[in-house]
Amino acid sequence: MLLSKKMNTPSAIPVIGIIADRKMLDDQPFHAVGEKYITAVMDGAGGEALLIPGLADRIDQARLIARIDGLLLPGSHSNVEPCRYGGPDSETGTLHDTQRDALALPLIRAAVAAAVPVLGICRGFQEMNVAFGGSLHQQVHRIAGMHDHRELGQVPEAQRYGPAHTVDFAPEGQLAAIAASPRAEVNSLHSQGIDRLGEGLTVEARAPDGLIEAFSVTDAQTFALAVQWHPEWHLHENSLSTALFRTFGEACRQHLNKRRYI
Repeated sequence: MLLSKKMNTPSAIPVIGIIADRKMLDDQPFHAVGEKYITAVMDGAGGEALLIPGLADRIDQARLIARIDGLLLPGSHSNVEPCRYGGPDSETGTLHDTQRDALALPLIRAAVAAAVPVLGICRGFQEMNVAFGGSLHQQVHRIAGMHDHRELGQVPEAQRYGPAHTVDFAPEGQLAAIAASPRAEVNSLHSQGIDRLGEGLTVEARAPDGLIEAFSVTDAQTFALAVQWHPEWHLHENSLSTALFRTFGEACRQHLNKRRYI
């Protein structure tokens, strides 16, 4: 009864899970999420951030799905392992996160099936594509006709995360509606990119070289969208980023409202 009263207060806010990276620091495993993603969930989406450790064998995914109102898949320095999509071996020295892969890929499908809103960013974008059967280019800049989408080298963060190229939104698409514009300037900090689009996904935006930069889950019952760029970076300084997180947050609140009265 006490829980019911708390859940029915106007101050209740959606719980948005953020998948953490598993990193080795001083020979010890740590589970980490960049603060920019946490603040974007809190300030941009208006949610309560719940950090999800990358421990696939320790997490009851069904119970987790029942507790959250949204799922954010953040960017990372690690790449999805190519064995997850039938790709060739990565180059020596490529950073992977097997624990995150093992957790994220089935969790994405479970969240979409349960009508939990999902937003994928950079690595999360690539994870979502792989989760739906798609594949990745590991080095986009080596593909004939493709541009170099990697970030600049030793430059200030503001420059690394600054506008890098335009994206054209699919007419009548979800992102076009969110942006209220046919195109936008975005940043670009990735070497991987979509090769084969996953099943049941709809292209929402492309870069000038044709590379897919955003997609949505076609038959999702709620918000399920991923972008290759980083909208979490100083989101309140960018109208598209602000609108994207606001829309994601609204979907999470709708999910909370449904869950409160079940």
